[in-house]
Amino acid sequence: MYEELRSLIADQLGIDEDQITPDSKFVADLGADSLAMVEMVMAIEDKFGVRISQQEIKDLASVGDALNLLKARLGGAV
Repeated sequence: MYEELRSLIADQLGIDEDQITPDSKFVADLGADSLAMVEMVMAIEDKFGVRISQQEIKDLASVGDALNLLKARLGGAV
């Protein structure tokens, strides 16, 4: 699941996958702005078949946060 998420984030933000770790902060480390975050969340929702609320988007500070949310939603599957 992590590799798929990392690839998706790299594609959405136009960066190299090597820049992305679970500790990477979307804004501070990866340069995401609010529009990029919304577009990335939409792509995550489509790829993994989950829904993420506006509050949850605000709580996604790092790649690890997104991974934990996906694991919780998918029960560790994928």
